Amino acid sequence: MKKLLGIAILLMPIAFHTAHAETAQQNKMTECNKEASGMKGDERKAFMKSCLSKPKATDAQQAQRDKMKSCNAQAKDKKGDDRKAFMSSCLKGN
Repeated sequence: MKKLLGIAILLMPIAFHTAHAETAQQNKMTECNKEASGMKGDERKAFMKSCLSKPKATDAQQAQRDKMKSCNAQAKDKKGDDRKAFMSSCLKGN
């Protein structure tokens, strides 16, 4: 009985890791499906293959992308050196 309990305790982290990995993959599949809405046939198949093979962005990378989107939206009416200076300042957080 003790041996069986010991084996069960040792296998728990493996079972948890497997369940977590499936959940992450399922989440990725859901996100890719949302992005692929409207695509059909070979175009969708190629997109899904590409999307599912990409590594997931870390929180820091996602934060940087969000900051870039925000700065781009604010700089839409600026051009040339003014835009470049604004983007530099915005992305640095000044």
